[in-house]
Amino acid sequence: MAIGASSAKTAGEETDTTERGHPSQLSRRLGRADLRAVPEARRELRELLRHWGKPGRSEIAELLTSELVTNALVHTDREAVLTAVVGPSQLRVEVRDFVARRPRVCVPGSGDGTHGRGMVLIDSLADAWGVQAHEVGKSVWFELDAEAA
Repeated sequence: MAIGASSAKTAGEETDTTERGHPSQLSRRLGRADLRAVPEARRELRELLRHWGKPGRSEIAELLTSELVTNALVHTDREAVLTAVVGPSQLRVEVRDFVARRPRVCVPGSGDGTHGRGMVLIDSLADAWGVQAHEVGKSVWFELDAEAA
């Protein structure tokens, strides 16, 4: 999917680069219940998308990525893996966890505070999204087009 060679930045983070030297892929392990990974993932994605897409697209990507990461860490109580692949016209972000239970899109009630809105946001803002089952666990992914309004 990504073009170029891989160079490890830290033990849990890897970034590929294109021929022009711009990052094209991010891969990061997320520790079990480590919610500090949410702002770190947003920061890394922001850097990855620095030169990508129309204004506002990277902010949507950050929001949706933080929702997927939070869901994986809060609802599975296990480790997860974040992967983002950027192309000239599209971004795909995937969070793989190791629990088979599928996420549900449900309208949160008024008493839910800030809980229950993640999949509604993904369903509303992503150009495409889905769930892929694995032998152990699943991947929840979304895609954004660079030029969509």
